[in-house]
Amino acid sequence: MDKFMSWMTDSFAPKVNKIAKNAWVASIQDAILTAMPMIFIGSFATILSIVKDFWKGFPDLSMISTFSFGLFSIFLAYLIPESIMNHKGHKGVSKQAGLAGLAFFLMLVYPQITADGHIKFDLNTFGTGGMIAALIAGLFVGFVMNLFSKWKFIGEDSPIPDFVAVWFNTLIPIIVILLIGWIFTFEMNINVYDVVNSIFSPLIHLGQSFWGFVLIFFLGFSFLYTFGISSWVLYPVQTAIALPAIAENQANFAAGKAVTNIFTVETGSLFLIGGGGATLALCIMLAFMAKSQRLRMIGKASLVPSIFNINEPIVFGAPIAFNPILMIPMWINGLLGPILTWFVMKIGLVPIPHEPFQLWYLPGPIQNWIITASFIGLIYFIVLFVLSWIVYYPFFKIYDKQAVKQDAELAEEGE
Repeated sequence: MDKFMSWMTDSFAPKVNKIAKNAWVASIQDAILTAMPMIFIGSFATILSIVKDFWKGFPDLSMISTFSFGLFSIFLAYLIPESIMNHKGHKGVSKQAGLAGLAFFLMLVYPQITADGHIKFDLNTFGTGGMIAALIAGLFVGFVMNLFSKWKFIGEDSPIPDFVAVWFNTLIPIIVILLIGWIFTFEMNINVYDVVNSIFSPLIHLGQSFWGFVLIFFLGFSFLYTFGISSWVLYPVQTAIALPAIAENQANFAAGKAVTNIFTVETGSLFLIGGGGATLALCIMLAFMAKSQRLRMIGKASLVPSIFNINEPIVFGAPIAFNPILMIPMWINGLLGPILTWFVMKIGLVPIPHEPFQLWYLPGPIQNWIITASFIGLIYFIVLFVLSWIVYYPFFKIYDKQAVKQDAELAEEGE
């Protein structure tokens, strides 16, 4: 165990964190995080739709979701190349890169030109269904704009105003980008949107499989987290799987079809009680049951954040991270939650989420009820909480006993 801990701490964790800080990976993360308010707005629309279930006269606000969550890919197409330019130190052309990304993406989604000269777009391609195409488009545009930033028509020492210099320095890369989009879509008649989705469909299917669902949630929210590696490392992969899945569930539910995609952010929120590894139970134990005054203080300070599913204070304060005694139960709960959730949804005991809802910071009971649109969600929350309590309890007792001994030793040294 000691050798494994040393390897994870000294070798694995630094390498993963270095990847996460890479300009290209960081740009995708930043773009997704920047667009998160639009997903939250779609989640608010879900909450308001509950009112309509009880009051038929309440207006249908589904279009709010359509023009927020439903335009997520368009937002990414702009934000990714803009973020890449900022990370690469070319802030002066970041907005132009974003505009080029938006134009290029609109070409990739294969617009149809009607006989009367109108251009038609499939609205579904603007939402999470086009997310992977938006990622590819954004990265490609960022690559081209970054490449051409090394050659400038007008240098920095030119007397020409900076905004005019930007116009001319970005003309060629933007023309190259649009020409490539035009050739593929309108000359070669290739539906790049379908091609990209076909290439990445194995990733989607892997995520929706039992092992994909369990391992991705376990690695991202429990295992790597206990070594100080943020769950944001896997967030681009999780998002690429989860957002199209919930959009498809929503469309199928509206059409009266079966809802089958289990891997969604909403599903994951059901078992992240207090945060990754279901740490709320441990936090309550520390706050009210610990004999160690130090642990009790940490538990009380972490309690309110934990209720709202923010567990950084307890993960790094107790700590759980790099602490073999508390890492093990966090791993167990990190596996138990996804495994149990997969099976209860597969057999139909708990409804599969069919509406976007990513207000993950709402307390568990409220969140589970809204996500499952059923009181079964409340019962399932209680079951998961009790199980997490049972898992953490013996490890908590061991750690608390050690902490009391350490506190006493430190008190003696202080005297």
